[in-house]
Amino acid sequence: MIDNRAISISLFTGAGGLDIGIEQAGFRVVSVVEKDPDAAKTIAFNRPHLNSALARDIQKITAQNLLEEGGYVINLGRPLRIGEVDLVTGGPPCQPFSTAGKRGSVMDPRGSLFMDFIRIVEQVQPRFFVMENVKGLLSAPIRHRPHLERGTGYAPLELDEMQGSALEIVLEEMKRIGYQVIYKVMEAADYGVPQNRARVIFIGSRDGESATFPLPTHSKEGSLLPQWRTLKDALINLEDPQPEYTSYSKNRLQYLKLLKSGQNWRDLPNDLIKEAMGGAYKSGGGKVGFYRRLCWDKPSPTVTTSPYQKATDMCHPEELRPLSVRECARIQTFPDSWIFYGSTASKYRQIGNAVPVLLAQAIGDYLHSLIRQEKPKGIPVFEQLSLFNH
Repeated sequence: MIDNRAISISLFTGAGGLDIGIEQAGFRVVSVVEKDPDAAKTIAFNRPHLNSALARDIQKITAQNLLEEGGYVINLGRPLRIGEVDLVTGGPPCQPFSTAGKRGSVMDPRGSLFMDFIRIVEQVQPRFFVMENVKGLLSAPIRHRPHLERGTGYAPLELDEMQGSALEIVLEEMKRIGYQVIYKVMEAADYGVPQNRARVIFIGSRDGESATFPLPTHSKEGSLLPQWRTLKDALINLEDPQPEYTSYSKNRLQYLKLLKSGQNWRDLPNDLIKEAMGGAYKSGGGKVGFYRRLCWDKPSPTVTTSPYQKATDMCHPEELRPLSVRECARIQTFPDSWIFYGSTASKYRQIGNAVPVLLAQAIGDYLHSLIRQEKPKGIPVFEQLSLFNH
């Protein structure tokens, strides 16, 4: 910590939701890395002091680049030193990156951008790191074997075909570089975000400090803690006189206008359901996002990258339109002053991919208290056990 301010470096920054929360908790973000041109311009508009806010590929960035940028931003007159950074944050994509014949997609984190996150952390040596990802990472196999090729008559699943094998690699890599790691699926609504959004958060400690996770501030029941915030809470007093959104087609509108707040495709007249759903009618799953009109008195469902698509509908409770860009930003708890750059589709994508600001702030508050050598109360976390016996 320099001048009593905790220093943070941001990787896979996106539109900046994680960084805003971290800043509100008392950290100073001194360098960012983001490849998407629109997201990089979003950061540049809102944080003009960051010379690093330009589209660039993390695979071409070195730790020395980031340390030099950080030293410049805080006017040190020298680069930051290895070990001088308090926090590195990011949400590296861990999606499948190739195919392997009939076995389908491969999800080995060792061949993904996750390894660049690990590379930077290893070289910068921050006191802590925070990594965010979708909760599906916890159960993802490295190799997917089609269900038709399992069971009687087929060989048992190999280790890299088992659920959780990708997570095992993630944990092994984090521990390999010397960090003590904990992880947890965090529900954003538990921290004042007016949205049900579950994400897995990893916290790594360089010095073996007893880090854990912040205590919830809200609860579903609302008995001991304030109740989850609702869509109405999120959008109250929002000034959005000319809402920016992608309009529905006439075909979609003819069905949506038949639905009330809180309803979806299942509430359409029986003789119209099959016609409205088309090919999705016979598909599996609950399909809860089809022709979905939101409810004022519940938290919003997870804000998606395209809230106007057929399967991920986020139709306004009263108006015949999807939620606007600014309404989605409110649900993600971005400040109203935060400017998003790009087309409407790009803005939706940036907002949908972001970490909710209030969730990030809760994590940041906890870690900042730890850095100040306080003893913040947190959720008990048991030692993470290996999924497999090596």
